[in-house]
Amino acid sequence: MPSFLDTRDADFAARFQALLEGKRESSQEVGDVVNTIIADVRARGDDALVELTNKFDKANVTPSTLRFTQEEIEAAAARVTPEVRSALETAHARIKAHHEKQKPADHIYTDEIGVTLGTRWTPIEAVGIYVPGGLASYPSSVLMNAVPAKVAGVERIAMVVPTPRGEINAAILAAAKIAGVTEIYRVGGAQAVAALAYGTKTIAPVDKIMGPGNAYVAAAKRQVFGKVGIDMIAGPSEVLVIADSSANPAWVAADLLAQAEHGAGAQSILVTTDPRLADAVAKEVDRQLAVLPREQLTREGWEEFGAIITVASLDEAVELANRIASEHVELAVDDPKALMPRIRNAGAIFLGHHTPEAIGDYVGGSNHVLPTARSARFASGLGVLDFVKRTSILGCDPSSLAILAPAAVTLAETEALDAHGRSVSIRLNR
Repeated sequence: MPSFLDTRDADFAARFQALLEGKRESSQEVGDVVNTIIADVRARGDDALVELTNKFDKANVTPSTLRFTQEEIEAAAARVTPEVRSALETAHARIKAHHEKQKPADHIYTDEIGVTLGTRWTPIEAVGIYVPGGLASYPSSVLMNAVPAKVAGVERIAMVVPTPRGEINAAILAAAKIAGVTEIYRVGGAQAVAALAYGTKTIAPVDKIMGPGNAYVAAAKRQVFGKVGIDMIAGPSEVLVIADSSANPAWVAADLLAQAEHGAGAQSILVTTDPRLADAVAKEVDRQLAVLPREQLTREGWEEFGAIITVASLDEAVELANRIASEHVELAVDDPKALMPRIRNAGAIFLGHHTPEAIGDYVGGSNHVLPTARSARFASGLGVLDFVKRTSILGCDPSSLAILAPAAVTLAETEALDAHGRSVSIRLNR
């Protein structure tokens, strides 16, 4: 049964806090298992990678078949229908066009005393992209990770994807081909993350690992962080819809269910100023659930973690939205652009009645890799900046060094770092 809350109820604060604190991630203790897997891959390399892949995925791989050949990629890409290929190409073009506008520019200048300062941006040399390939198989995720990497100028992109029973969705490889990814391995789970981080004979190590996965993948990314960079720890997906009386209850219900069908802890929340809309949406959810192919999974997601919250005003709705800090926030209101600036904590904001979150998942152009589990309070969605590094530039001439030196020496002496001070003052000796 989904939660029904009203800000005017006496127990609202306690119930809302319980909603915020509800644990939606897998409760299975996987850290020790993942630690063992990573140690095994580090010690035995390809042998461990092959053994674990065949054990968990029943994939029957060997060291020589871990990597997809170019012929296999081409053959898979040729198997997708013209409609799928066209949709992937449309998505690729829009994602690329949007992310091209995110590229940062170098900025180097000389200040009033002659010191050269600035910032230079350089792409990460090698990144690994994890693409789910089991129950969840998302060719769109290939594009969302690979396109900004390509735009940023990353030279090497290594993609890993599990192939349960040796099978893969051909659209995954078609998306990789469209995005220009040619280094692809049929391996997943914690062992794939370990291979990307530490390297094996077949898979060279990377500098940063991107992409979502199950609890084992998330735990592995946590454990290899520091050896390599990571994008984020992806939790269950979520949507928050803010709606007023102008919203269409059938459309709102469809958006809530679109998120609930992810299963695995996905959460859908409606916050509305209209009690009649709240009732209508609840009825629409029940009606639409009955006709969905994935009814059971979607129903479980909605009934376990779904919520409908009635508020007295849009001011209250905004306050709750910023506390929830949802991955996706839809503004199903009359004037979404007026409300938008007040939403501080959101992975992505979707404006108005004709912008379902699913458009952002596929072809809108914005990235669908977004912060979850309230991390939108401090984190951002994936973009070009995640694939580049910022290097500071500093340069002094004799005159500017002479001006800055006394303060630098004083601070060095204050910190009892005499050699630091001397490295400055020695340059002032004539």
